[in-house]
Amino acid sequence: MKHTPFHDIHVQLGAKMVEFAGFDMPIQYKGIIAEHKRVRETVGVFDVTHMGEFEVRGADAFAFVQRMTTNDVTKLSEGGVQYSTMCYDDGGVVDDLLVYHCGDYVQLVVNASNLEKDFNWLRDHLTGDVQLIDKSEETALLAVQGPKSLETLKKITDIDLEDMKYYSFRFGQVAGIDCLLSRTGYTGELGFEIYFKSDKALGERMWSAIFEAGKEFDIEPIGLGARDTLRLEVGFCLYGNEIDQTTMPLEAKLGWITKLQKGDFIGREAMLKAKEAGLTRTLVGLTLEGRALPRHGYEIAVNGTVCGHVTSGTMSPLLEKGIAMGYVPVEHGAEGSVVDVMIRNQPVPATVVKVPFVTKQ
Repeated sequence: MKHTPFHDIHVQLGAKMVEFAGFDMPIQYKGIIAEHKRVRETVGVFDVTHMGEFEVRGADAFAFVQRMTTNDVTKLSEGGVQYSTMCYDDGGVVDDLLVYHCGDYVQLVVNASNLEKDFNWLRDHLTGDVQLIDKSEETALLAVQGPKSLETLKKITDIDLEDMKYYSFRFGQVAGIDCLLSRTGYTGELGFEIYFKSDKALGERMWSAIFEAGKEFDIEPIGLGARDTLRLEVGFCLYGNEIDQTTMPLEAKLGWITKLQKGDFIGREAMLKAKEAGLTRTLVGLTLEGRALPRHGYEIAVNGTVCGHVTSGTMSPLLEKGIAMGYVPVEHGAEGSVVDVMIRNQPVPATVVKVPFVTKQ
């Protein structure tokens, strides 16, 4: 298994380590609920070095990314970040990703579990003057998330964080280390992600500086377990759950990043046809009463007939009730509709609600 520059720190802190996307990663330290609440209340730090980073360079780099992704890259200015998806010809999702406009090149940030697949997909579609470079092995990534993240990081950076808009980035230094710092994250909270050279000594220096700066806010390390519950509370999709090669972005309520009018891109024709014919299913948020705990894969039924499935589910640490996302037929997707989640072969009523379940940022 691969190790990130922070691996020894995780082990020293007593983290429960698991294999994820080929890396030995911390799933939790003190516990998922405590870590979840730390991020919601003050500030926490995630090691997400396992994510993939590609650089796209050359005279045709931006035109290439425009053809490969569903969002409109022409609307992105230098220093801006865009959430997007890549799709197959049939409209199924290859991956969701972030697109960074770095001036004369583009940085793509992809999911760890899809890194090789994504790189091959992009490489196989290269046209014109485009160079695709995998920088994943050379890149360390820490996510500093929570309402006190700005106050923590402004102590140790030369970048004006107060002036940074959501989904923008700057080049500069944090703890005297050259980095790309973006106001992005997967928690719904105010937060930042720091990309820098993957090096054990640099990583430990960065980690120590951040934790010293956040000491007054009881800053804590956060594992991948809480990362999942945090993203679910704010209704963010996870590849392999809400989206995959069998789902279209439009079904997953990602129409806002699917710009069908921008011109040609891979998957566009299939999506136009599906939209014209009428989508048959839609992704919804669900809340359950009491202590009922919905899980990924549980069936969703209406009047005793199975019609969908739960894509992600948990007991919300903030709301203290079961929340889930899942696919249901369009006719049952209206807010306020009631469906049944099958838990241990018993139907448990669930109400369709608007996501996010918890409003942040």
